[in-house]
This record gives sequence, structure tokens and C-alpha cells, in this order.
Amino acid sequence: MEMWEPAGDSNASGTGGVSFYSSAGNDSGVMGSVDSSPDVTSNSSRPSAFLQKQQSISSQLGTKESRAIWLLKIAVFVVVLSSVSAVAVGTYLNISSEERDNFEDAFGGNAAQIVSIARQKATQLFSALDVLSTIISSEAGSANSTWPLVFVPDWSIHAEKLGHLMGENIQLSFAPIIQESEREVWANFSQETAPRWYQESIENEMKNATVEDLLEKTLPYIFYYDFRNGFSPTRVTRSGVTLPVWLSYPLVSDNSVPLLETNLDLLTTPFATNLFKAANATKSPVVGVTQVLTDEKTSVAEGSIMQPVFEKAGGNTGDQSLVGVTLLQLKWINYFKNLLVEGNNGIVIVLRSTCPYVDDNGKESDEVIGLLSYQVNGPNVTFLGEFDAHDSQYDHLEISERLIDLQIDNTKLPSGTCVPTLNLHLYPTKELQESFQTNKAELFTAGAVLVFAFTSAFFLIYDYFVRRRQRKVMKRIAKQELIVSNVFPTAIRDRLYNQQSENEKGGKDDDSEHPLDPFNVANAGTDSGAPIADLYPNTSVVFADIAGFTAWSSAREPPQVFTLLEKIYAAFDRVSHRHGIFKLETVGDSYVAVAGIPEPIEEHAAVAVRFARDCMKKMKESVLKLEVTLGPDTADLDLRIGIHSGQVTAGVLRGERSRFQLFGDTMNTASRMESSGLPGRIQLSPETADLLKEAGLSKWVVPRSQKILVKGKGEMQTYWIRRRQLLKPFRKNMNILNETVEAEIDHSQDDDDDEFDDDNIESMDKTERLVEWNVELLTSLLQQIIASREGSAERQLSQRSLREEDTVGGGRTVLDEFTPIIALKRFDADELKARRRPSSIDIGTKAKAQLRSYLSSIASMYKDNPFHNFEHASHVTQSTSKLLSRIVAMKHIDEVQKLHDHTYGITSDPLTQFAVVFSSLIHDVDHRGVPNFLLVKEEPALGSMYRRQAVAEQNSVDVAWNLLMDPSFTELRRTIYTNVSELRRFRVLVVNCLMATDIFDKELAALRKARWENAFFGEHKDDDSQISINRKATIVIEHIIQASDVAHTMQHWHVYSKWNERLYAEMFTAYCTGRSNKDPTQGWYEGELWFFDNYVIPLAHKLKECGVFGVSSDEYLNYALANRSEWEKKGKVIVASNFERFKKALDNRPQITKTFSMIDGDLAPLPNKHE
Repeated sequence: MEMWEPAGDSNASGTGGVSFYSSAGNDSGVMGSVDSSPDVTSNSSRPSAFLQKQQSISSQLGTKESRAIWLLKIAVFVVVLSSVSAVAVGTYLNISSEERDNFEDAFGGNAAQIVSIARQKATQLFSALDVLSTIISSEAGSANSTWPLVFVPDWSIHAEKLGHLMGENIQLSFAPIIQESEREVWANFSQETAPRWYQESIENEMKNATVEDLLEKTLPYIFYYDFRNGFSPTRVTRSGVTLPVWLSYPLVSDNSVPLLETNLDLLTTPFATNLFKAANATKSPVVGVTQVLTDEKTSVAEGSIMQPVFEKAGGNTGDQSLVGVTLLQLKWINYFKNLLVEGNNGIVIVLRSTCPYVDDNGKESDEVIGLLSYQVNGPNVTFLGEFDAHDSQYDHLEISERLIDLQIDNTKLPSGTCVPTLNLHLYPTKELQESFQTNKAELFTAGAVLVFAFTSAFFLIYDYFVRRRQRKVMKRIAKQELIVSNVFPTAIRDRLYNQQSENEKGGKDDDSEHPLDPFNVANAGTDSGAPIADLYPNTSVVFADIAGFTAWSSAREPPQVFTLLEKIYAAFDRVSHRHGIFKLETVGDSYVAVAGIPEPIEEHAAVAVRFARDCMKKMKESVLKLEVTLGPDTADLDLRIGIHSGQVTAGVLRGERSRFQLFGDTMNTASRMESSGLPGRIQLSPETADLLKEAGLSKWVVPRSQKILVKGKGEMQTYWIRRRQLLKPFRKNMNILNETVEAEIDHSQDDDDDEFDDDNIESMDKTERLVEWNVELLTSLLQQIIASREGSAERQLSQRSLREEDTVGGGRTVLDEFTPIIALKRFDADELKARRRPSSIDIGTKAKAQLRSYLSSIASMYKDNPFHNFEHASHVTQSTSKLLSRIVAMKHIDEVQKLHDHTYGITSDPLTQFAVVFSSLIHDVDHRGVPNFLLVKEEPALGSMYRRQAVAEQNSVDVAWNLLMDPSFTELRRTIYTNVSELRRFRVLVVNCLMATDIFDKELAALRKARWENAFFGEHKDDDSQISINRKATIVIEHIIQASDVAHTMQHWHVYSKWNERLYAEMFTAYCTGRSNKDPTQGWYEGELWFFDNYVIPLAHKLKECGVFGVSSDEYLNYALANRSEWEKKGKVIVASNFERFKKALDNRPQITKTFSMIDGDLAPLPNKHE
């Protein structure tokens, strides 16, 4: 523990000091800095008095307004409110009307555009069909062909041009009129000519077909589909003319069509028959009734146009007859596309088909025979259905126009025949209207309100700010009153106020912005007044320091360090309030308090001792409770307290930040009493002990057995406060080493005074506390696993997974399952987004109870070895958790995807993190206390089972895994994994992690070295493939477990010394009991240096080189280098001391038969001792 050094000279006549930067409230205990957060509860005065005073000051804010002024304000408010309301309503109505007009104008313009373009397309369409009819007649004439034996070259090209006009998805056919006598001639002609136009169509349409394929699908006669006979193709035998399909476009929609339409008689369908009758009678193009074709998913509305073809070009002269027709079938949804540009949305088109109808009274009207509704959104169209889908609230805005006027002479139509008229009815939609409804009216209204309100209520706002400024000033004065009351004792505070008042009365100006601010005394060093300082002749100063804190904190994360200090210091603060002790400050892990300031206390020494006694008890209670949350070794922390009584000089040191300071030899001596004391003990100076004796409390103190050397004072006889439970240098679980003797403390002088008996502190067994800490750690990881699993299809453990559990590891050794590259879970961004906050997840009462039971069983399976025990496993687990937390919480990476890639997938897979921590805890279970090369000699059957390789490690896997597979832990396993993939990944992670701890297996070591070089420096260095990422992830996981296994070598020197001593004790015990034939003392010093140079420091460099551990890699490397240097200086002395101590402890045991002798000179290294 670092010694506290006073600010000044610490010789016998010098004056040391400690600065008081703030009073003791909620002290955070920041290491290396001084507490600067005042707390009202730290002063010896009652805190409620200060709160009452602040309330009293804050309540006196300004003067009360008179009744007349308030009535005037209310009248002004009513007038302004009325004016603003009138303006706001008028503005709102005006803007709303403007938006409605804009909406109607926009609809009218878009509707006119739709009608215009739709009519234009219709005109172009009928003109194109007329041109095509003329081309057909011209081709027949130029080829001297006789009707109906006519072929039109480049048919698909002509049809395709028409398709471009319409957009897409048209069907165009040409059908000649065949008399009954011409059927056989036609059949021969179609068979002979069809290959020609098939070939042209294949080439032009780029069909994946051959002429031969198409001929096989062509019937050599005119046919129709007999619906009474399953729609089978049947030869036409009826009398009269036929209208067979001859040329069609497209030729065929796909190759799966069993039969082409070539020679299909159109007159066998009612709609084509009606069209043909009308066209033949009127010699004009006719439009057919709309048909709606519906399949399983969609409905499509089609229209038909039949264009007559005359024998000669330029027909329709009345003396020519029809020789054929062209039939165009189009989808209306395509027809209405591209009528508007992008952004003009929300118009409904109702296409209404009507036919003339004459009732019994001779009155003619139009009968509606078809309704189709479409919504136009820019160039896109949506089919709404076979009904009028417009919103009736827009009936008044209807625009109705005829799509095209064919000028059909209805008198020429055969009876029962109708050529429908197509009318367009256009309506706006609610979406269109809402697009013109903005918050402009609300904004203008709000603007008007704000302008009027600001203008009219300016004097109210001004009044508000004036009163607000007054309240701020009074609050600041009240806060300064509280700060000064807590930073300075009451008497000092009053003197500061009086001095300020005297300066003001004397006309002296204070340039300080806040003259009452104790942290900004700008007139320091001027003639504004004499310094405030006093001599306090009767005080007792208490220095308390946390022993082992620096070493403990080296293995913790910063939040854990602050948690410990906050909890402990808060408890000390409560004790100080109870005893009336004035807390001076906290510096790092040192707590300083004084009795007798600010108010004199007659028995200040007794009060200080009682305060120290209660702090000691609170320390023990706190660390026992905190070990459950902060991990191993927390309960080993202790308090070292020193007390000295005497006079001090105390006062306000003015400057940029005012400070209340104590000076004098008393401070120095109290600091020396703490630094030369022992953990768990309260050491008193002779002056303090004399005061206790004078007060009749001599039974509280006992002289220290040896005098101590105090800097600047020479030798000094100090005193202990009595206590019953004395310190022991070794833990009970260190087997044969627990009988060493405490040399320094005189037990014979203890008494039975119950006042200082701290045995009544309730505590848990250390192993139970460690189990509970591991339960909480693994529970948090299981919560993350469940959070990552949410949204997955497999949530429950499948029967296949249950069967797979019985086969995992069966028939093979653990080493056989070692996998050079582990396949980690792939990144899933959606799964990460769906995760809940893990801390909100309950893993279940059964699962947690089984986890606690499992870890208790694991703890009981650890042997009572000095080193390879459950406490060391928990220490390794803590280091693993720290490294993982540094990976997951890397602050310089702000995106989850980047963090996943940077850490090779480890951060986004909680199961991997759980497996690594789980492996750390079980990695030495059932360890026999000897290295593998001795274990195979002691237990040849075990060695044979595991082929004499990594015997202890493989045994640990099997022992822990077999226990996990016990039926009593089913619910726990259901939480860890839910399917075969997770089970296998969990198993291979555990196997690889434990095999990584066998660092002396040459074959595994060579494999790991080759993988490292290949992944980070070889050909796969910049490889982003999944297998390369998995290779790097596997290496990082192994380095986590390896670094954690020897983490004590890369932590504080005290941590390293502790575990190095325990490892020596374990191997020395094996030697003394005859299990090993070589004294580990020989070469222990050189062996440690070899281990640092050849394993620990290279491993720390690798942690840095793989680039995923952040500042931890630097921290581990720095500690490793520092420990190596320290061991080089002190190692030989430490080895000799350990040898003598353990030799003495073992000398009198009858089962020990070896003869001990210390070996001088250079000792040969034993590199395998660390196995």
C-alpha cells in the first residue's frame, strides 16, 4: 500500500499538512485526486438546520404585488387574448379555403390531362389498327394473293410497333373469313405457310423455340374447344363461315403451351361473334364488352377491339365486303399507365361501359353493362375492382367524358347486337386532398398568436425575468451558505462572513465575481484582511488506509474500484456523523478524520478510537458483502489505522480555490502511525495511549512488542488497540501450511473486553461467497444468451439435442475433440436489433438454483491445494471476465458491425463469452496438486486413458461435463443451449479453452504458434474470409484463457507474490510428502525469470498485437515487465524466506522424511514447474 506523504517537510521540527478540499459527503474516493464534492451531512452541525435556513432565504424573493396591479394584468391579458383569437380564426379560415381551392384546381388540371392523353391514345390506337388493316390488304394485292390465302410478311414487326404504342401486354390476331367450301384449301395453305411466319416470329420475338416444335402444336384444320367434352380441341363441322386465327402476336407466351391458337375459330366464342356481326354490319371498328379475368391471386380487366379488313386497300367504301378482321385484346391497367407524371397522385378513374337500350315506352337510355375502377398515382395504376370505387364525398367534383366516339350507326346493327360506349368518370381521392392540407394554417395561426402575445405581454415577460433573476440570486446565496457551512467549520464560516462585512464597511472593493464563493477568493494575498487560522491544542487525527487495495484494484475494472470505495467511504461517513468526527478528506484509498475540530472535545482520543474501532467493523462487514459482487479477494481487504493526538494549526488557505487545511507535526505522526501499522490493527502513538490511560481506558491498549522507527523522530514505542482475533499469514485451505506462527503480536496481553470484540460480525464461508459471485457473473452471461436467442425459431431444447447430449464426447478422448479452428456464430444485425436489455431478463428460478447447485458441486470437487484450488479458479474467471469486458466495451468503435468485425465475432456471440468464462472456472477442477508428468506416474490408469497428454486438463473437462449432464441440471442446460448447433459449439469451445491451459504440451504449443504466425503475420493476415476470421477468433479465445490462467504474473506485485508463494507451497508440499523427487527451491528463482521471458511477456505482447483488448494489453504488459524486474531484484531473498518458513512448518510432521538444506549459489531452472 502506498504511504501517505504530507505536503510539507516531515522532519521532527517541520510542519506537515493535509489539504481539505471539501467536506465529506458522498465521497467517491477518486484515486490520485482529492474529493471536491461537498455534502451537507459531513459537518458536525445538524444538516436540517442548513436546509431550513436555505428554505427561509429562498422564500424571501422580491415584494408581493398589490391587488390593483394583478387586476390590471388580468384585464390586459383578456384583451390581448380576444384580439389574438380573432386574428387566429380569420387566418385559419382563409388559409384553409386557399388549400381547398388549390386541391380542386390540381384535380381539375390532372383530370383534364388524363382525359386528353387517354383520348389521344385511343385515336392513335384506332388509327394504327386501320393502318395495319390497310397493310394486310396491300400485301395481299401486291402478292396477287387470292383471299383468304393471304400471308403478311413481317407480321410480328407490325404488331410489335402497335405494342410499343400501348406499352406492353397486348394480344393481336389476324383472322381471315373462310367459307365452308374453302376449309380444306385453307387447311393445306396454313400448313404450307405456317413455317414461314413461325420462323419470322421466332427471330423477331427471340423465342426459345423451333419451327418443328411449333408445328407439332399446330392443328392442320379449323378447330374449336368443346367445353362439353373437357375443352378438347375439335374440328369445326358446322355450316357457314369460320374465322380462324391465322397470324398472332405474341406467337406463344411460353413453351409449356400444349397447342397454338393457329386455326382456332373465333366465331365459336360469343364475344368474338358479337364483335364480328357488328363490324361486318357497320364496316367499322368496334369495341367489345370488357371482360374481367381472375386467377388465384389477381384480377385483370381486358378490352377487345375488332378492326375489319377489306379486300382492297382503302376499303370501307360500302361496295366492299370484309375478308377478315384484326382482333386486339389489351389490359386496361396498361392503357391507363403513364397518364400523369411522378408526384401527381390520387385520382380514381371509373370506366363505365354502356349500351343503348329502348324500354317498352320507346324511351332510349343507356344500360350500364360494365364498371371498372382504377387509381392513378403518377405513371402507376392500381386496379380497384369491378365496381364504382370513388369516394362519394367527391361527387360534386366529378368529371365525365367519353373515351372515344366511334360514330357507329346503331340502325345498321343486327338485332340483339350492341357496341358499347366507353365513358371516363374521374374523381379525386382523400390522399390527394390531404397532400394539399398542410400545417400552414396552424403555423400562421400560431405565428399570429406568438406575435400578438409577445408584443402585448412583453411587460409580463420582462417582469418574469426580473423576478427570475431575483430568485436565482437568492438561491445562489442560499447554496453558498450551505457550501461554506460544510466546507468550513461553523466558527470559520462566521469569521469569513464577518471579514467580508468589515471589508464592505471599510470601503474596500472585492473584484471577485462571487465574493461569498469559498472556491473563488480573489483577494488572497492582498491587504483585505488577516488570514483566518487558529491553533487547536487538543485534537486526535485518524489516518485509515485500505491494505491490499492497490493489488486488489489491479485485477478490477474501474467501475468496480469506485463501487468499493463509495460503499466503504459512505459507511465511514455515517460513523463519523454518529461520533461527531470531522472528516477532512479522502486521498486515493486513504481516509482522514479528526476529533476536536471544529468544536473542542474533552475526550477526543477516546472518541477517535471509538470511531476507528467502528470503521474497522464496518470495513469487515462491507468487504464480506461486496465479495459477492466484486469477486475474489475482496473479503481479504483490511483496514490499517493510525491515530496520534496533539495540537494542529487549522485555517483557510485563500487562493484560486479556498481550502481548509491542517498543519503540524500531529498530521505527520498520525500518518506514520498508519503507514507503520498492520492490516486489521489500530496503532496509537504514545501521546494518544497516555490520554486513554488518563481517561481510565488503559485496558484498551497494549504495547507493541517492538519499537518502530519513525522518520524524523527515531525509535518510538507505539501501542495497539486490543482485539481478540489475530491475523494469520496463510489461508486455512493451504493444507499443511496453516500452522505458521505470527511472530509480532503478543497474545498473552489480550483481555476479555467485549467492547472491542469484532467476532460478532456475521460472515459467510469464503467458498460460499465465491460461489455466489460466480453465480451472478454466469447469470449475467446467460441473460445475454437468452436476449440473443429471442426471435429464433428454436427456443426449446429439441429431442434431437437431448439425444445429442448422450453422444458428445463419447468414444473419444477430450484431446481428440480439439478443433484448430472454431466456427463462431455469424453476424446477424436483425437479431442484434431485436435483443432486449439483458438485465431485464429472468433466467428462471429453476435454472438459477441449478446453476448455484452446479457451481457448489464444482467448488467441492476442487482439492484443498494451496494453488490449484477454487479460489484460484475464481481469480482466473475474474481475469477472463475483465478481458472479455474490455473487448465488448471498446469505446473507439461506435458501430456494432464494426465491433463484431474488429473482435472477430466474439462480442456479438454471448454463448462464446459464456463458454470462455465457464471454462475458466472449471479448468483445474479435480486437480491433484502435481504436474502432469507426476500425475501419470501416480495414476497410470488415468494417464493411459488420456494417452499421457494433457491428463489433468482432459480430466477436468470430463469431470465438469459429466456433472453438467446430470439430470438434475436439465433446466440449466436448456438455458445454455437450445439446439444441436449451440450444444456442439459450446462443447468445442470448452474443450479448446481447457486444452489451451496445457502450455507445456509441445505438440499443442507448436500448433498454436503456427496458427498465430499464419493468422496475424502470414498469408492470412489480411484475409477477410469467414474461415480466416474464425481462425483469429479461436486464437484470441485461447489467449484470453491462457492470459487469465497466469493473470497473477501480469497484475500487481502483491498479487503475483501471493500466488507465486502458493504455487511454491504446493510444489514444496509435493516434494516433502514424497510425491516429487526434486526440491522446487532449486532453480525457482531462475525458473521464474525463464517463465517471464519465454511465456508471460511474449503472451502479453500477443495480447497487444492481436488488437482487440484495448488498454488491457498495455496494462498486462506493463505489469509483467514490472514484476519481472521486481523478481529479479528480490526473488532470491523471497525464495530463501519461503524455504525457511515452509521448512519450519513441516519439520515436526512425522510423515515428512526428507532432509532440508538451503542451496547456495546459482540454481538450475525448472521450466516445467509451472505446468
